Amino acid sequence: MSEPTTPVACLLLIGNELLSGRTQDQNLAFAGQRLAALGIPLAEARVIADDTATIVRHVNDCRQQFDYVFTTGGIGPTHDDITAAAVARAFDRELERNPAAEQVLLEFYGDKVNAARLKMAEMPVGAVPIDNPLSGAPGFQIENVFVLAGIPSVMQAMFDALAERLDRGAPILSLTLTTNCREGELAAGLGEIQQQFPAVSIGSYPFFETDRYGVNLVLRGTRQDDLETVAAATEALIASLAGDCQR
Repeated sequence: MSEPTTPVACLLLIGNELLSGRTQDQNLAFAGQRLAALGIPLAEARVIADDTATIVRHVNDCRQQFDYVFTTGGIGPTHDDITAAAVARAFDRELERNPAAEQVLLEFYGDKVNAARLKMAEMPVGAVPIDNPLSGAPGFQIENVFVLAGIPSVMQAMFDALAERLDRGAPILSLTLTTNCREGELAAGLGEIQQQFPAVSIGSYPFFETDRYGVNLVLRGTRQDDLETVAAATEALIASLAGDCQR
């Protein structure tokens, strides 16, 4: 019997404000960490503009390559919130006012509801709303594409609401070693360890601070025993270089 495959994901961060540098993204870190905990590696992330043709192209490319595609941004009530319409075009479907989403908005806003707010109930035909407990306006799922808000707190709440829909793999664990060795000193030995233990990925991240320098070595895998084995081999390498090492 073959081993079950591990689903992989892609994140599309949509927004001109991200590309201009005006807004600092927080959604990538959250998505990477939460997906790892669910056993779904985030294999790729792309930052793209609020442009219909661009969104269509990337959604269609990514939904063919990855098990899950998550988008953030562009589902608000203003003229430049075009993600829902662009995703509908990517799937060659009409955009409609989803009855369930409309009801949520009517209940959430009451007598303050207006045409702009009801725009947030527009979704591709066949889409399934994603609950938004913070600000009412739902996201939506269409096949393997999940369309979420760009505001980090809202995006996170939506993700928690949809997580039960996802097929999962083994949770991805991590272990970090910090050493005062330089990357150039570690490179050859780390390469040998990585080749010997391919089930564990070894990331090397140098740091330079006012009073010290060194490298954070991040080990990632799905089995704690494997992480400990690779950590022991890496600690031995550091000791052979007369370096210090801390977990």
